Parts: sequence; structure tokens; C-alpha cells
Amino acid sequence: MADRQTGQASSGRGPEDSAPEPGAEQDSLMGLLGSRTSAMDASLPPLGFGIGWFLGGESILAGGTAAVAVGAAIGGWRLARGARPLAVLVSLLAVLAGAVIALYTGNAADFFLARLVSNAVSALLWLVSIAARWPLLGVVVGAVLGQGRGWRRDPDLLRGYSRASWPWVGQYAGRLLVFIPLWLGDAVLALSVAQVVLTWPLVALCIAASWWILRRTLPADHPGLRHPRLPDGAPLRSA
Repeated sequence: MADRQTGQASSGRGPEDSAPEPGAEQDSLMGLLGSRTSAMDASLPPLGFGIGWFLGGESILAGGTAAVAVGAAIGGWRLARGARPLAVLVSLLAVLAGAVIALYTGNAADFFLARLVSNAVSALLWLVSIAARWPLLGVVVGAVLGQGRGWRRDPDLLRGYSRASWPWVGQYAGRLLVFIPLWLGDAVLALSVAQVVLTWPLVALCIAASWWILRRTLPADHPGLRHPRLPDGAPLRSA
């Protein structure tokens, strides 16, 4: 297991010292792909909407106000921790959009409509990326690591990212299987709870599955995600 690493930057230690434990490798991948703060953005405002809607006598306005208030509180907390203002603004606008849609249609369950559409589009994009041999997992990780398109020149990484992208398709499809019946049944509280359950826990499971697939796909002698290599085994040099 230890020979299939993420290829973290050298700290001057020997091979035995520099090889991260499996748990540390998984945490590193989680750090590359997202954090718990983004999961809070996705789960807590919808939960606030459901609670506000219920306590407000099934008032969409009360639910929307609660959701926006929770989103604003999370945004302020994220800004205090150094988050980018644009990212915070986008998250808050997504919550506001859900509230506006529900107010416009007069159906509280429609607060979650944009999230249904987002998951459907995401599942389709991940499927297309795999078919086009531009797996989004590789695109995201490669961008974070500053590799540009370099990872695509490594056939092992390309194969690994393609296979490891399937759990992400399953993640979005799984949400739709739960959300759509609840939305059709106007189950507002159940949708609020499902949003929490199917956010961070599901993302964590998805990342763990992706990492497991990557480790099983890459050859034992592969230097890791940070070090793509050419088909002849030579390391890929940065531009």
C-alpha cells in the first residue's frame, strides 16, 4: 500500500519516513477535492429552511429567511477563516436562489429544485468526461496540483482517474434517486434531512472509494499523483 502514494513533496527524509500512512493519504486527497466547510454550505442552509418552514407554520418565507440567515452566518464564519469572498458569495446566492424559486412557485419543496438540477447536470458531466477520456477527477486534481494537462500524458494516471471518477457519477445519481421521490411528494422535512445525510458523509465515502480505486489501478512502482510520468516510464518535466 505504501508504494502507491500521493507523491507528497519531499521534506528531506528517507523513504520510510516520507511515506504517508494510508489515513494521511486519504486526508490529503480530501484536502485536494474539498473540505467540510463546503459541505456545511450545502447541508446547513437547507436544514435551516426545513426547520424554519416547519416552525413558521409551513411558511415558505419563514423557511427562506432561516436558510439565508444560516447561509450568511456560515459565510461570515468562512470569511473570518480566510475564504475567498467570491466563493462565499456564490454559496449564499445559491441559497437565495432556492428561496426565491420556492416563493415564486408557492411550493416549499421547490427550494430544493435547483439542487436536483445541479446533481443531474453533474452526473451527466462526469459521465461525458469519462467517455471523452478527460475524467473530471483528473481535471480537478491536476488543476489543484498545478499540472495543467500533464496528467493526461501518463497512461496510468489517465486510466486511474477514469476508473476513480465512477464513484462520483454514483454519488450524484444516488442523490437523485433519493431526492426526486421526496420532491415529487413535497416532503420538505425529509428533503432537509436527506440533504444533510447525503452531503458530507456521502462525499467522504465517494472520496474514499475514488482513492481505493486509484491505489488499485496505479502500478506498484508509480511515483504518485504529484509525479506524472511518460509512457516509457520517464518522469514528466514541468514546463
